[in-house]
Amino acid sequence: MHIIKLSATDSTNDYLKQLHKEKSLDNYTIVTTLSQTNGKGQMGTHWVSQEGKNLTFSVLLKNISTIQNSIFDYNVAVAVSIVQVLQALELPNLNIKWPNDILSENKKVGGILIENSVKADGTIDSIIGIGLNVNQDDFSDLPMASSLKNVADKTFDLDELLLQLVYQIETNLNQISSHKETYWKIYIKYLFKINVPMAFEDQHQSRFMGIITGVTDEGKLSVMLEDDSTQYFTLKEIRLLY
Repeated sequence: MHIIKLSATDSTNDYLKQLHKEKSLDNYTIVTTLSQTNGKGQMGTHWVSQEGKNLTFSVLLKNISTIQNSIFDYNVAVAVSIVQVLQALELPNLNIKWPNDILSENKKVGGILIENSVKADGTIDSIIGIGLNVNQDDFSDLPMASSLKNVADKTFDLDELLLQLVYQIETNLNQISSHKETYWKIYIKYLFKINVPMAFEDQHQSRFMGIITGVTDEGKLSVMLEDDSTQYFTLKEIRLLY
């Protein structure tokens, strides 16, 4: 793997995307920075990170074919990779909040944003952006967020953790086609609030009760409603209230 380290950039996803347009890059090229000034989250939100305390990096995944795998399979592989590394570090009460937020003790410690570009031959190049709160300890404005340091009560080596994460991500992405069922089982095992009655809010701000029963191959959330019917939701259509 080739790792490009930057002192600062607006967005590692944008930097890697532009670099990929300008020159030929190896598969699994990584861009990481100590300071990301305009980090991206799901649905246009911003990822706020204190300089030098967290991991913000992006990984290039080239020539994805959707013949064997759906795009969401790669989300699954990346989310599972992060959970596996954090589990080895003995982070408590880990969960994946659909579609790909990483929680510990019910608070968000990481997030994943995958941006896809379809090429003329039908294959896809993806930029996988990952933000992980590592040694930041002040979340006074973000009550639902935390960090590995806060949860585990110790400081982590950022370079060592980065290498552990990118190794696991590359390993799992290389194996997703042959071990798809295994990774999906792990993803569902760690799925936040699965099989638990909880409140939701739809895109019209209407609230309702339901039970998460799983996730479809396309990445839609499967929710059983109070009348025992099942509906499937995209990220823009539903929000978990907890």
